[in-house]
Amino acid sequence: MELAAALEFIRARNHGILIATKSDGRPQSSNIAYAVRDDGTVVISVTDGRAKTANLRRQPQASLHVNADDFRAYAVVEADVVVTPAATTPDDATADKLVDYYRAVAGEHSDWADYRRAMVADGRLVLELTPTRAYGFIG
Repeated sequence: MELAAALEFIRARNHGILIATKSDGRPQSSNIAYAVRDDGTVVISVTDGRAKTANLRRQPQASLHVNADDFRAYAVVEADVVVTPAATTPDDATADKLVDYYRAVAGEHSDWADYRRAMVADGRLVLELTPTRAYGFIG
């Protein structure tokens, strides 16, 4: 499967399964929401201190598995991962990225100042996945 076709497929959705690698080499999967930027980078909001965050800091490669509604078609995008720092102030670069992520997944928030404060309180950060390879069946 061509990477461009996989990105087109996953761009039409926003829920998938993120697969990272545990320290013992076994896969660790998490249900996540995501957005695809115009440049093809996939962004995901996660919490600092969670297993997936620690696993991706240790080994910054992941796979994103996305199913179609019929559960027959799917695409898996393998990617290199950048783990941003956790948001520490409501106006830092990570908080700005979290606002962009929210807008892409859910639209406008009713109170951006409250959202930004919550992202800091929750220790939220952004995973930025740069796709390198894809496989699956979307036909």
